[in-house]
Amino acid sequence: MNETAAHVPERIKELREILEISALDMAKDTGIPFDTYNKYEKGEIDIPISVLYTIAGRLGTDVTVLLTGEEARMDSAAVCRKGKGVRIERYPGYEFSSLAYNFKNRDMEPLLVTLDSSRPTAPLVSHSGQEFNYVVEGQVKITVAKNNHILSPGDSVYFDARLPHGQCAMDGTAQFITVIQE
Repeated sequence: MNETAAHVPERIKELREILEISALDMAKDTGIPFDTYNKYEKGEIDIPISVLYTIAGRLGTDVTVLLTGEEARMDSAAVCRKGKGVRIERYPGYEFSSLAYNFKNRDMEPLLVTLDSSRPTAPLVSHSGQEFNYVVEGQVKITVAKNNHILSPGDSVYFDARLPHGQCAMDGTAQFITVIQE
């Protein structure tokens, strides 16, 4: 886990305690099983970006606060220079950079995702909203429900994120842009 990701559980716990919300109430309010929520807060398991949005909503803050410890500042435009997004390693072989972390009250989350085929593929996930993936480099196998789609640079897919889905690099390293709308 990289340094930025390591602080996310600490920030969640700190904000929850400041707001005097018990861990049990937090789990109930967010619809997360208590055991799972407890593991998120202790940093024992990865917190999916969609869950970070749910937790941030319950805490009345922007997901940027959870990722960086700072408030998003921009409300008209937020430029993110190459290599300057907030980088999070979700798990070995799956890293993303938030490309709009500094924009206040955003309705979607654009991320640059880097995958490494030498690492194990993560289990499928599902979350509310819709998702768009656009391959920039390499080949990515995208699973949506029970369908696999092999995408190359320039290919894209748009899907209902409530369906179980996941991505993995086919050979070597691959990058894609994902836009998640909750």
